[in-house]
Amino acid sequence: MYELTVRTRFAAAHSLMNYDGPCARLHGHTWQVEVVFQGHQLDQRGMLVDFKELKSSVKDVIDELDHQNLNMLEPFKQNSENNPTAENLARYIFNSLKTKFTNSLMEAKIAVVRVGESPEASAAYREED
Repeated sequence: MYELTVRTRFAAAHSLMNYDGPCARLHGHTWQVEVVFQGHQLDQRGMLVDFKELKSSVKDVIDELDHQNLNMLEPFKQNSENNPTAENLARYIFNSLKTKFTNSLMEAKIAVVRVGESPEASAAYREED
């Protein structure tokens, strides 16, 4: 099994609903994102997938979040079940990328998405087998 990792970051603000603490107020992070792709077969170039393609797909999803108030975006809008936490962001990014790759002929699959609100704190999302 081969594994490729793409890392990026974006700046965004959020506030946590139904939360008793300072994070209930609007504040921002430079979010770190790590997306891990896996696959079994290399193409004729000796690549699982060209990093350029992966970076472009990840960038498309991240650009929708960059420099936004996450609470105002449709997936997180005033819905405490979809609070813009690191956990829910990881799931949102995973599912957005999965949709992109399901519609392509790419052999790689998304294994896990990690989202960190700081270097010391991150959450991951993966689908169960």
